[in-house]
Amino acid sequence: MRSRSNRPRHRGLRILLILLVLTVAGCWFFYDQQNRIQTEELTISSPRLPAAFDGLRIVQVSDLHGKEFGAGNAALLEKVAQLKPDIIAITGDIIDNSEQFSIIEPVARGLAAIAPTYYVTGNHEWAIREAYTVKSALRECGVTVLSNQWLPLERDGQTMVLAGIDDPNGPYDQMTPTELAEEIRQALGDPYILLLAHRNEYYGVYSDGGFDVTLCGHVHGGIIRLPFTDGLIDNTRRRFFPSYTAGLYPLESGGTLMVSRGLGNGGMAFRLFNRPHLPVIVLRSEE
Repeated sequence: MRSRSNRPRHRGLRILLILLVLTVAGCWFFYDQQNRIQTEELTISSPRLPAAFDGLRIVQVSDLHGKEFGAGNAALLEKVAQLKPDIIAITGDIIDNSEQFSIIEPVARGLAAIAPTYYVTGNHEWAIREAYTVKSALRECGVTVLSNQWLPLERDGQTMVLAGIDDPNGPYDQMTPTELAEEIRQALGDPYILLLAHRNEYYGVYSDGGFDVTLCGHVHGGIIRLPFTDGLIDNTRRRFFPSYTAGLYPLESGGTLMVSRGLGNGGMAFRLFNRPHLPVIVLRSEE
């Protein structure tokens, strides 16, 4: 006959075991949310895209914030390669303090070995006053830096434009996106323009510039993503229920804004229901 005195002890052990399992599961889930990269393919179609560029694949690497996915970011590089990009766009905040410089060379050389890679600054490179050093390091690793600059991309005799702007944390007198768009049109007429930027909240500026596609990041997907929201918290301004935080958004100009949720966290931030984001954008030409 089982002693009644043992029942409370057994009940206590079961409760302890359940709490232990829940704790381990919670820790695993939290770790997974910070470290398991989520890839996503998104398609942007436009009759303005030259037919020669139909199917162009652009992998967007945004807001790394010095994070490493394996030694030398090997896991990140493997994911990028699997997406078979034609070009790679780094849209700012590759580091957020000078102690993270060691991550730049392996990830930059690795990306440049996969496909032509282009970079624009984020707010953090300027905030830590290392933007010019970061640009120099990336150039040495084979990455093309676009500082309020543009270049034509050519295929089968047809041309589109790849442009990039520095973050507004840069010099106060730098060229604006609108001025950059005007310079492009003065040189080439009215080409299809793909803009690399960093900040998501300047969607009105990108619309005014008439860019066909703008790739940006900055807001980390709203940190915590819940059903029926576009993210819970604006990680830059600490406001609830931000907008334009992840995915594709049509602009009044007819262009499209693409916002990456980013890869790293930065500071004390974290992610919930919002894993590190590695999107590939596929451009399609509508006849």
